[in-house]
Amino acid sequence: MKVIETVLPGVLIIEPKVFGDARGFFLETFHKLRYEASGIPGNGLEFVQDNHSRSRKGVLRGLHFQLENPQGKLVSAGTGAVFDVAADVNPDSPTFGKWVGVELSEENHRQLWIPPGYAHGFCVLSDVADFQYKCTALYHPESDGGIAWNDPDLAIEWPLETPLLSEKDMLLPKLSVAKRTQLP
Repeated sequence: MKVIETVLPGVLIIEPKVFGDARGFFLETFHKLRYEASGIPGNGLEFVQDNHSRSRKGVLRGLHFQLENPQGKLVSAGTGAVFDVAADVNPDSPTFGKWVGVELSEENHRQLWIPPGYAHGFCVLSDVADFQYKCTALYHPESDGGIAWNDPDLAIEWPLETPLLSEKDMLLPKLSVAKRTQLP
């Protein structure tokens, strides 16, 4: 597998080895020893929850994080294509306000490792996308947090103008109004 570093510390793009022939393909989506050698999940973390979501074209989910029990996430698109984003929304971080965006698709088989403490979101580029997450902490609804997808301070270059959002995501605050206690 190939591991590509990004501008955000610890956020990694993973390109697994894909073995294909006329019948289809095979790849390892996770191998404990190989991934740990690359620092995934690292820092004594282990994966404890797997999630799978399906969304249609134009859906944008995010930007989400957990204040307590922050989740590291290894994400990929099993079907379709998404534009996936990790954003640093920690005011104490030297990379505060920076973000990384990468296309994850069933064709490129890429994964993105997002360590705990970053905000995460994605939008669907294909007609439908199945999105998988391996998480290092259990979902903890009481500590759910997030930042508006279109926050001007982040200036994420989303590949769509009018996404389909959940009611929860429509109400997320901008960085400029979020209290320090509402951020990782």
